[in-house]
Amino acid sequence: MTPNSVTLSLHHGVFLNRYAHFELEKVLFHVAVQKRISFQVIRDEVKRRIEARVWPQGSLLPTETQLAEEFNCARATVNRALRELAEQGFVERKRKSGTRVKKEPRRQAKLEISLARQAVENQNSTYRYALVERNLVDSPGWLASQLDVAPAARVLHIICMHYADNRPFQLEERWINIDAVPDVVHADLDSSGPHEWLLNAAPFTDAEIAFSAVSADGRLAEYMGTTAGTSMIQLERTTWKDGQPITFARMTHHPGYCVRTRY
Repeated sequence: MTPNSVTLSLHHGVFLNRYAHFELEKVLFHVAVQKRISFQVIRDEVKRRIEARVWPQGSLLPTETQLAEEFNCARATVNRALRELAEQGFVERKRKSGTRVKKEPRRQAKLEISLARQAVENQNSTYRYALVERNLVDSPGWLASQLDVAPAARVLHIICMHYADNRPFQLEERWINIDAVPDVVHADLDSSGPHEWLLNAAPFTDAEIAFSAVSADGRLAEYMGTTAGTSMIQLERTTWKDGQPITFARMTHHPGYCVRTRY
């Protein structure tokens, strides 16, 4: 008996095999979501089917068009649901190859990139910002390599401090690619930091982040109000917009700063 030949009956006790159960679930689910459906509902339903082995590990999922027809929604809604499942580690997506259930599904931790202002205010402290230095310079060799820009490309070099209850919270040193964001040359960075300005004027599409533990040298210790040799967490972040490098930033946090994430 093939799946297409199965006749569903709720009145005569007809035996429903695995395929019939699945078809019945789809019918009931489709009836329940005739109204506007969100990507979260599709995401959770696809995840449920994966965990129930309706779609076993390594199997190819229906196309976005097929899923959109089943859930009676736009293809873009399905696309977003599958993107989230890919980020969570349940499926893998390849152009022209479709979406497959991962053979070893795993959950991935997400790290929120928050503004220093938000981080300070979230701990119920009073935030203060101070611009220390701002200079147009030629990109040094290491930065040209890091950003993959032409040697001696013009960049805006910024040093600024973020405070929590008037205590050093974060030292931010940033280099911004002028070719990618020419308006930053005339941006007002006296009252708010470059991170906030960039999020509004040139939001990034890709980012690379690295964490490391560093020992404070004399200069860093002076800025952060500590002693040389003190261990601190340092975050380096490179961002791009549609493949074009925007900025390289180095943020050093106060001693005792902790990074948390959930998955």
